[in-house]
Amino acid sequence: MSKEKLSSDDQSWDMVIQPKTGWFDIDIKELWRYRDLIGMFVKRDFVTFYKQTILGPLWYIIQPLFTTVVFTIIFGRVAKISTDGLPPFLFYMAGNVIWGYFAATLNATSGTFNTNAAIFGKVYFPRLTVPLATVIVNFLQFFIQFFLFLGFYLYFFIKGATIVPTIWIIGLPVLLLQMALLSFGLGILLSSLTTKYKDLKFAMGFLVQLWMYCTPIVYPLSQIPEWLLPYYVLNPMVAIVEIFRYGFFGTSAITLSHICISWSVTLLLVFFGILLFSRIEKTFMDTV
Repeated sequence: MSKEKLSSDDQSWDMVIQPKTGWFDIDIKELWRYRDLIGMFVKRDFVTFYKQTILGPLWYIIQPLFTTVVFTIIFGRVAKISTDGLPPFLFYMAGNVIWGYFAATLNATSGTFNTNAAIFGKVYFPRLTVPLATVIVNFLQFFIQFFLFLGFYLYFFIKGATIVPTIWIIGLPVLLLQMALLSFGLGILLSSLTTKYKDLKFAMGFLVQLWMYCTPIVYPLSQIPEWLLPYYVLNPMVAIVEIFRYGFFGTSAITLSHICISWSVTLLLVFFGILLFSRIEKTFMDTV
């Protein structure tokens, strides 16, 4: 009995993987199809980070508490830096909660190519699933620290501290979205650059620390000189931190123009980050 060979025209495929040559080849539908893989990466990142630790997720609580105590002693008691009349401990904790998420996500996403080169070189899947998983898993850290902040917030509020919550609190989801977009966009931008410029990998810790002191974490925006303010607010984290404090404390020097500048810079970083990432992912195995 003879066997007939099917021609290529008669064959049907569920998925066809083709090389991408454009600068902006991001398929959102493809990312959605790989949502289960994103979930697996989220689980992997969480489990491997605390697998060999004794305290595990308790570090999410210990880190901001210890940092806040140190800031309160050094900047509040010794340096006596103004906190606009707010309780120093609460002021610094608010900044640490916001900065903690941004710094952790930025550090993790900036090493996407170098950290996952072994996986990227063996099997195909959308490379953006890895930094997206990092953005998601770090929200667990944020919410644990945020509820810790709320506990101290209620304590100081009951004690009669001069803190007045405002309607800006309801904008917290938008604030979280911007924070995620900023750390994601800048992270993948730096990850793309580190495939060629290895020095950036070693400079990341210093750059993130320097950026923190260029953000109103240990001092309020009101302490910035008028001549420096137009340049200072180009840092998108300035508006994020100040809006968070304004929502919960009712005190801030932030303006609508500062918020618009912050969002503009954030969206630009996301655009150029994805643009460069989609270009570098095609050839990064030759340089990593």
